[in-house]
Amino acid sequence: MWEHTPEVMDGWTKWFEVLGDRVVDSGNPFGPGKEVTKSGIKELPQDRDATVGYTIINAENMDEVEKLLEKCPIINSVRVYEAMPM
Repeated sequence: MWEHTPEVMDGWTKWFEVLGDRVVDSGNPFGPGKEVTKSGIKELPQDRDATVGYTIINAENMDEVEKLLEKCPIINSVRVYEAMPM
């Protein structure tokens, strides 16, 4: 798990400035989670591979998102999903 050091928090603040008005929802950190399936429920560990939060941004396409992520202070990795219209 990463620590909320001043350097880490400064990196995220600067990245949100780059995003500007593209931010739809600045998100929240995640706590412990569970995976629920038809065969049962299991605890999700808060290890280095855990999803630790989310941010929703408005972008024209995945290429724009990839470009925006060039300045992101990624701790381990970022998973990007496109919200599909209904």
